[in-house]
Order: sequence, then structure tokens, then C-alpha cells
Amino acid sequence: MTGPALSTVADLEARLQELHKLTAQTPLYNPVFQLGIELSRKLENGEMSLDDIEALVAEMECEGLRARAIRLGRVLETVSLEENDARLDAAADEDDFTAFAVRWQRPAAHVVFTAHPTFLLTSAQTEAVARSASTGDHSDATVCVASAERDTITLDLEHEKAMAAIAKGQKARDRICARLFDIAAARWPKRWKSLQPMPVRFASWVGYDMDGRTDIGWSTSIRYRLQEKAQRLSGYAKSLEGLEPEIAARLARAAAHTAEMAANFSRDLSEPEALSAAANALTADHPDKLTSLSGVIAELEEEARHAGQEAACKLLVTAAAMRADGLGMGWIHFRVNASQLQNAIRRRIDPDGKLSLASQAALMKMRELLADVKPLKSNFAALAIENSTAVRQFLAMAQILGHIDADAPIRMLVAECEQPTTVLAALYFAKKFGIEDKVDVSPLFETESALEHGGRFLDAVLSEPAYREYAKKRGRISIQTGFSDAGRFVGQIPAALAIERLHGRLAEAMVANGLTDVAALIFNTGGESMGRGCHPSSVDDRFDWQMPPWARRRFLRAGIRLEPEVSFQGGDGYLWFGSDELALAMLTRMAEKPLWGADINAPTDVFYRRTDLSLDFYRAIRRVQHEHLESATYSRAITAFGLGLLNDTGSRKSRRQSDLAADRTMSLRQIRAIPHNAILQQLGYPVNVIAGMGTASDGNREEIAEMLTESARGRQLVRLVRAANALASIKTAAAYGELFNSAYWASRPYRGHEQHISEACLTLAEYLTKDDRTGVFRRLASRLRVDALKLHKLLDLIPDEDPPIKDREHTRRSLGALQALRIALFKHMFLRAVMVPPFSRANDISRDDVLEMFFSLRVEDGLAQLRRAFPVHFPSISDFAIDAPSEYPDSSAAGYAQIHKDFIDPIARSHALSLRITTALANEFGAHG
Repeated sequence: MTGPALSTVADLEARLQELHKLTAQTPLYNPVFQLGIELSRKLENGEMSLDDIEALVAEMECEGLRARAIRLGRVLETVSLEENDARLDAAADEDDFTAFAVRWQRPAAHVVFTAHPTFLLTSAQTEAVARSASTGDHSDATVCVASAERDTITLDLEHEKAMAAIAKGQKARDRICARLFDIAAARWPKRWKSLQPMPVRFASWVGYDMDGRTDIGWSTSIRYRLQEKAQRLSGYAKSLEGLEPEIAARLARAAAHTAEMAANFSRDLSEPEALSAAANALTADHPDKLTSLSGVIAELEEEARHAGQEAACKLLVTAAAMRADGLGMGWIHFRVNASQLQNAIRRRIDPDGKLSLASQAALMKMRELLADVKPLKSNFAALAIENSTAVRQFLAMAQILGHIDADAPIRMLVAECEQPTTVLAALYFAKKFGIEDKVDVSPLFETESALEHGGRFLDAVLSEPAYREYAKKRGRISIQTGFSDAGRFVGQIPAALAIERLHGRLAEAMVANGLTDVAALIFNTGGESMGRGCHPSSVDDRFDWQMPPWARRRFLRAGIRLEPEVSFQGGDGYLWFGSDELALAMLTRMAEKPLWGADINAPTDVFYRRTDLSLDFYRAIRRVQHEHLESATYSRAITAFGLGLLNDTGSRKSRRQSDLAADRTMSLRQIRAIPHNAILQQLGYPVNVIAGMGTASDGNREEIAEMLTESARGRQLVRLVRAANALASIKTAAAYGELFNSAYWASRPYRGHEQHISEACLTLAEYLTKDDRTGVFRRLASRLRVDALKLHKLLDLIPDEDPPIKDREHTRRSLGALQALRIALFKHMFLRAVMVPPFSRANDISRDDVLEMFFSLRVEDGLAQLRRAFPVHFPSISDFAIDAPSEYPDSSAAGYAQIHKDFIDPIARSHALSLRITTALANEFGAHG
């Protein structure tokens, strides 16, 4: 027996606590790495097996799922159906019918279900967490679901999950509407049937978002739109069964006809004949074809006028759902990149490629083009042969509006939109295909440049006469802000403050350009975790973080109607709608405090009053974040393992197109925002949330602490940083660098211990003498430590508002134990990799290349090379039906079964266990990325 027993999770946590005490004697001592060494020794000398490690991982995996469920319940405040009914009753306490109707006919928010790679949990785990959070039962039997096998995440699966989340949201909204009708009937028996409630509106971009992906064809979007229509019509029909059998039957027939059309568009449409048949069937007149619900809604409301209260309520609830969702599960958002639009418009205004689209000359040509554009009819053939991605999207929208749903508007989100010409180009194509009265063009602001120059951009766009005319026709101006990329490029706190200022600039630009009579639809696309745009402390913080009361008041005081929109992203986001109870709780929280609401008479927060302090504070944090992003040290540390620390969590690639072999020089800009943030979590320190705040307060600490304490916005910033800091560990990040420390591997068997792995340790030591990663992690840890010490001094001056979280230290020890386990598994993988017998070079890949694959966690690639070099199965002569006899081979060739058992299988299993640890760590943070 060597060292302490480490057979249970409690043993690991107790040992970590003991090791932590040694940091008082030796400040550079690393408890996480030391525990990793002790586990590694036991694993290598046979005292522990991978079975033992798996048992520990399973137990801690369970703790992560439990933490996730508890957090859901805590943030939502209450999840029981009855309690939320009661809270809705309290929110609807209004004596005047007109005021009541105005309040509840205005959506508290638009909720958009987006699909980014955040499908961290398996379907079974998602159900278990939702059930646990919904019931308050956090027992092992309820919440613990092992995840050895993960779901294969396809676009179809993501779409299916999004629709399931929306369906639960719709059910919750129906319950709210029914309750509002009951309240109104009791208070205003003669007027209640005229109520048209719309507590919330739903939308989705799953299957319509083309930004950064090439795997979604136009027919995919048409197929999904038809499937959604069929699903929604079936739901409407079911809700009217027994009440209005004739209308129900009509809707059911329309659903069946739509399902048939969806099936047509699910087939291979590559041949003109197949596409023609599908298109002609969809566009042909048919008695069961329905492209508008306005007539059905009028019928239902007329029937309700003559019905008793119970029947009328059911009819009106269905009519309310139809008014909100139209002929689909909700509104839809197409998304393209600005470059795609620019490529499309350049052919029309600059065929020779001599103009800068940012120039006044390009803007003048764009104005001329817009003034002369004439609407053109289009069909599915035109859509099929169009080779421009952006134009294809407009053609697809025209077909949807013409043949699927003529009522519901469609959003056109434009990513990386930094030129007014780009917005006008989108408007041009909308006009060209005759759909500008149904399409909301919405530029996205999330890059450093877009946020920095966003105010001037909005001034320029809103001053264009063609745009102003369009905005008045649509009745709204739409923009999108992206916390995800913004939080990566400038840090989460500077991003939130820059986006807030952008909101204010939009209000100013609308006033300056005489557009206060149209609404401002602002889509804030934040994620679920502290890493990418949502606040972990409470539901109030979640919604106030993205659009604070200060920004809302700018619109309210100008008399501008605000239409706030928020995203729920991927598997993490859908979890908030994972059960009837959770969905109702989330919508009730919105209904209680609409996201457009604010007290216009509130005194100005000191954070906005003392801009001499707050602006400098913001700029200083941003400067630190920018230095990290541009730093070769930070970039190398974050990409040291490539994306190998992460599970596959979505159908969209986590990595931008590039040479996959170039991991050593991988740029952070090659990785998308969500995996970037997820890697920070996995390395143990959310740099993009915490870094900079300590340094920014240096030299003016007391005054900044006083401002942050007195300011509601300032305290919210502090709550975010404290939440991240409570889970952060610089020692953990440093521990990963020591995996590449040549001196460590050379010294490990130095005293005569572990002779059975001494050759492997020597091989590793020799291989890693030139590796830069140890130094990189040490430098990063040093920078983070200096900044963190300054942060702690600042936080000491600010009262901690959060009640002490029970078991916070236990959570920190759990995180440390998980990280130590993973470090031991990585060591096991590295040792096994160098123990593999020599093998021949193939396809220009050498043994060193294969080792590097394992060191950068491209484990599947490395295993594929080993399996090629050491096959277990060979072709046999008996596999062939050859008539002529053969006496050769005279003995069967031996497979490499022992090499697989000793080396290849342990590497594969260690990697699989490490990815389960990834999930457990992310669950403690509350989301992936």
C-alpha cells in the first residue's frame, strides 16, 4: 500500500483538504497536481484499476447532475404548478379592464430557441435533471443517470429537441392564458371575451441559421417549416376536439396535407423531376391547403361570444395561441453572415470588384438600386438553381410566405454586420422578391468593431430614407446583440456594458430620426452560463443582465415601444423548458416582471452618473481581456489540448474551417465562442468573466469599491464575478501545464520507485524537453494570480450580498477531485502511448506525430493510427470461395490482441472517462461553455 486510501470520493476530498494545508508552507505547492500524482501511482502499480476510477467518476457525475437540478430550482424560485398559478394571480391584480388588457396583450418577452453546440447531457440525463428540479427530489434514484453512451447529435435531433421545448412552453402559455380569462370573467363578466392575451411569443432558428455552416440546404429549411406547421395544426385540431368538431376536422385535414408536403420535401430533390413534383404539390390549390389562420381565429372568437364560460375560455385560449404562433411552432429566424450578403450585392453594384462596400460611392449605388427595384415573382426552381447563399435565403422566405404561412413575419438576422450597405442590401433583396412587408432585417452586433462603432452604424442606417420608410411599414426596428462572441473578444463584463450602451444609442438614434412611433425589437442572444451572457445568481439577474433597467428606461422615456427578445440555447437552454413545471415557472417569472418593464422615475444609478469612474473601469477591464486574447501565452494555453477536453455537443462544428493538423499554432479565432468558454471552465478558471476587474481597480480601489457597492448595476457585476470566482482555481490551470513538464517525468522514478514505468517516464521526459506548454501555463497562471490578488482586495471592500452557499467549500473540493482524477487519466494515456511498441510510418504519419495526437487530446485520431498499425482482425483465406487449392499460408497470422488489451483499450477507456468528467465539471458550472 502506498499513500492514503483513495477508494471513495470522500477520501479524495479529504486528501485534497490535507494537501491544501501544505500551500501555507510552500505557496507554489499544487494540491490538485499532487492528488493527481497519488492517483496515478495507484493506477500504475495496480492498487487502483480503471473500474475503480469509473466508480468514482460515476459518483461525481451524479453530484454534478444534482447540482444542475438544484440550481434550476433555485434560480426559478418555485416550480410547482399551483404556486406559479398563485403568483400569476398576484401579478394580474388589476381593477381596470383596459389596463388589464393592455398589460396582458403585450408579450413579456419573445423567447427564441436557438441551437448552438451545448447539447452536453444525454437525453436520459436531461430528463432526470428536469424531473429532479420539477419535483424537488434530488435522490440518487431520480437524478443519477450514467452516461457511458452519448447521443449522436444531428441537426434533426436538435430540431426535434427545440420543438419539444417550444411545445412545453406553449402548454404553459395556454395555462397562463386560461387563468387570465378566468380572472377577467370573474371581474368583468361583460367584457372578458374581448381579451386577446399574449403573455409570451416563441420563435426558433434551428434549421434556418446558415451562419458558419454549410450543412443546411434550402430544402432542409422548407422541410422543417412544413413539419412545424403540421405539428402545430395537429395541436390546434386536438384542442378543439369535442368543442368545435367541424373546425377541428378542417384543421386536422390541413395538418395531414401539410405532413404529406413535408414528406415530399424529405426526399432526394437533386433531380429536377423530383423537385418539380414536390414544389407543384405544395403550390397547387387544394381544399385542405391553409396559409392563413385569420379566418379561423375570427370563427373561434365569434363562437366564443355565444358559448358558456368554460367552452368560451377553451376556444379563446386556442385563438390566442394561433394569434401568437401562426401556422407554425412559432416565428422563424433565418441567419446569414454579412459577407454572404455583400458577395450577393457586389454582383449588382460592383461587378468589377473595385468598390469598397464601406465607401460613400457604394452607399450611393445602393440607394439607386433600392429606388429602382421592382418586385419579381419567384418559384422553387429559381430557389434550386440560385448559388448565392444569401439570395437563396430570401427566395426560401418568399416560398414560405407564399405557400406555407402568409401571416407570420420572418426575421433575417445578419451576423457580423458592420456596414449600412449590408442592411440596405438585405432590404433590396426583400423588396426584389416582394416580401419586405413581412421580413425584419436585423443586424447582429458582437465583434469588437461592431460594438465599438455600433452607435455610428445605427445613426447611419436610421438616417437612410429607404430604411425609415421600411421601418414604418414594418412597425419596428430590429437588432440582435451577441453576448457569446462579444464575451470572448472583449470579456463578459465589458461586453455586457458595451451592449448596454449600444441599446442606449439605438434609443437616441430612433429619437433623432423621428422613429419613436415604431417599436424597438432587441434580440439579446445570451447563453445559459456565466461564460457567455447569462447571469447565474437569479432569474432577475438573468434578464436584467442582458438588458438592464437603465437601457429599458431610455426607450420608455422616449415613448418607444420595446420588444425584448431572449434566446434559450441548445440543450442547456431547453432544460429550462424540460418539464411542464419548469416551463410554467420560467414564463411566470417573465410575466411577473416583463422584460420591457422599468421604473422611469427611478433615480440615476451612480454607475451611470459617475462615468468618470465607470468608463475608466470598463476600459481597463477590456484592456486586460484584450491583452489575454492577443497574447500568444493565453492562446497556446487554451489550445494546448485543442478541443480534446470537450465532448461533441452539437451538429455545428465547434471549430472554424482550417488545417486540422495545425493544433500547435491554432488561433483562438479558429475556435467558436462556446467551446472557447467551455475550455476555460474545463481548465478551471473562467478568464473571460473574472480577469481584469482586479487590475482595473488598482490605484483607485476604495472609490471603485464604493461606486460598485452603491450601484445596483455595480453589485450585479460583482455578483457575476463572485459566482465565477467561487468555482475558479488557478492551481488547477497550472496543474495541466505540469503534465508537459519534462523534469517531472524524469524525476518520477528517480528514487527507484515505479521501476515498471521508468522507461516510459524517460521516454516522455525526453520527448517533452522541447515542449513549450509547461512554461506557457506557468506564465498564464502568474498573470492570473496577480490579477486575482488585486480582485480579492477589491472584493474585501464590497459586502457579499449572496447568502453563504451551503457546501461551497465542498463544491470546490469536488471540482479539485474531478480535475485530479482527469490528470491521473491523462498521465495513464500518455504512459500507455509511449509504451506502445514501435510501428511503421504510414501516410506520412510518424510515431512522434501519433504521440503528439495524444498530447493534444486528438485521441480518436491517435487510436485510429494505432489500430491501423496493430490490427486484431486479418482477412482469412477461408473468407474466399476459390476453387483452386492453396497450402499457403501454413499458419494463421497472430493478431495484436495483447497490445490492444495493454495499451490501446486503456487509452480509449481513459479518454472516455475523462469526457465524463468534462460533463460533471460543466454541470457544476451550470452549463457547457
